[in-house]
Amino acid sequence: MSNQYVPPKVWVNETKGDNQWANINSPESGARFEKELPVGKHALQLYSLATPNGQKVTILLEELLALGIKEAEYDAYLINIGESDQFSSGFVAVNPNSKIPALVDKSGDEDVNVFESASILVHLAEKFGQFLPKGGAARTQTFNWLFWAQGSAPFLGGGFGHFYAYADEKQEYPINRFAMEIKRQLDVLDNQLAQNTFISGEEYTIADMAIWPWYGNLVLGRSYDAAEFLQVETYTNVVRWAKQIGLRKGVQRGRIVNRTFGEKWEQVPERHSAEDIDSVLKLIVHN
Repeated sequence: MSNQYVPPKVWVNETKGDNQWANINSPESGARFEKELPVGKHALQLYSLATPNGQKVTILLEELLALGIKEAEYDAYLINIGESDQFSSGFVAVNPNSKIPALVDKSGDEDVNVFESASILVHLAEKFGQFLPKGGAARTQTFNWLFWAQGSAPFLGGGFGHFYAYADEKQEYPINRFAMEIKRQLDVLDNQLAQNTFISGEEYTIADMAIWPWYGNLVLGRSYDAAEFLQVETYTNVVRWAKQIGLRKGVQRGRIVNRTFGEKWEQVPERHSAEDIDSVLKLIVHN
């Protein structure tokens, strides 16, 4: 190959071009500018964006509210990663890894910073005693699949999604490599869901909430414009599950929080009360 890349002996950051996401990245961590985070009236302060990782948390919060748990009320502030909001001093103080979502729980004597989406799911599920079995095999199975999602989804987003949809040019080797892995993952889920109503058994849990935003959206044709390429319709059990989860009120509400793209009826840049979502969902009737 005449244009084969030859790595230098020592890597140097020489990001060039117009790729927005490549130009945001840096090998150095920490705050890049001073800016405090806004704080609302509720005990739970969420700083996020409606990516799959962000959707996990807002889906759980809306599911908790649907159960009538008023203590799960929250303020959700938009972190626009395309504008580098995640590198503000305020955000880095909550999550030194500069990734969304990040949560500040102000309900106790001390503020608790919670980051990494799975950690937030566990924190909230244990705090309110919902969507996580109390013990035994069911609890272990839920954790198995929750952490399966944490280990698997980067191959879908940072791997397949990046090279198929976002890279400056499409390259055969990485697309084929990650397409094979994503199809294998979908087959893992399909086999599991052939035997179970939900991911970890017959109970809807945070494992479903962690996996649906990535793989549910994928098989429903909402991610990377890759449904035909990956033949997602062949994973019939995953499609059945994805549609079933997608009908839940908490999912329909949670997936549009901190969203600034798509149709008008699915954009709720900030959420401070139920009305913020209600007013947007009313637009569906008029379309």
